[in-house]
Amino acid sequence: MIEVSFYHLTRRKLEQALPVLLEKSLARGWRVAVQARDAKRLQNLDDFLWSFEPTKFLPHGTKSDGAPETQPIYLTIEGDNPNAADVRFLIDGVNAAPLLNDPASAPKTRAVLMFDGNDAMELQAAREQWKELRDAGFELVYFQEDERSAWAEKKREKKA
Repeated sequence: MIEVSFYHLTRRKLEQALPVLLEKSLARGWRVAVQARDAKRLQNLDDFLWSFEPTKFLPHGTKSDGAPETQPIYLTIEGDNPNAADVRFLIDGVNAAPLLNDPASAPKTRAVLMFDGNDAMELQAAREQWKELRDAGFELVYFQEDERSAWAEKKREKKA
């Protein structure tokens, strides 16, 4: 069973933290899927990743770009996995359980739920997902930003 990591944003916005984690994933040789809740958010993320830093490039695409199997980072709002992602980032409160329980959608190695700790709805959704995934037997890891905006592991629950 894959590891599920919860990344609790307390200091930075998703747009500041996600590109760093995407870069680290690519550096490991992983293929990535990023799933947002709606098409508008996905379009904003697509636009942002093209311009987030002038000296860096994160190769990515969406369904509208075609050939999703060639995309190192695939952005989606669907429960698909056409680029055979090793890691899947779920943002905006996307529910992980249906994806992780479907072999056609699940990433090979890891799922990452990123949530804004300053948004009460996202925080509550993350807590509910933690309980659901723990009860389903997934190995869970909880990370929170520290005072330097570095990720600190705060909790780990291994499957029984």
